[in-house]
Amino acid sequence: MRNTRALAAAGAAVAVLGVAAPAAVADGGRIANPSNITAQPSVIARGGQLTITVDGCPHGGHATSEVFERTNLTPINNRDDTARGTATIDENARPGSYSITVHCSGRPLTRPAAFTVIGGVRGGIGGSSTTGATPTDMAIGGSLVAAAVVGSGFFWMRRRAEKRI
Repeated sequence: MRNTRALAAAGAAVAVLGVAAPAAVADGGRIANPSNITAQPSVIARGGQLTITVDGCPHGGHATSEVFERTNLTPINNRDDTARGTATIDENARPGSYSITVHCSGRPLTRPAAFTVIGGVRGGIGGSSTTGATPTDMAIGGSLVAAAVVGSGFFWMRRRAEKRI
């Protein structure tokens, strides 16, 4: 009876090891299970570079989104099984929030609203771009300037008249 119990316990231990060993050996002891996607900076202009970091991706993979091309993720040599890649935001991307989908060893993970694209800045042209003051804005501004000139002229003429008396 003792031998039967010992054989049953040994058989159960071998069965547990037999099931767990292939999974550990197949991936070098580290199973790819992406768990966290971070995008830095979280707010970026069109044409900017976005750094994507993924935890639980020991062998690397790739990341995709609507506003950048497929980007390779390379493993970082550390214990956290982290992978990182850099993506360039398309120049014609519309402002708004976008998600990132990561594939690590065939396992996908999506982070909705991972980063926000803002409109590009038109620096150096002094507001003379196609977007800017409308004719209505110009008319209102011109009216305010004209009212200021007439008002200051009236005030100046009145002060001059007071000096004569």
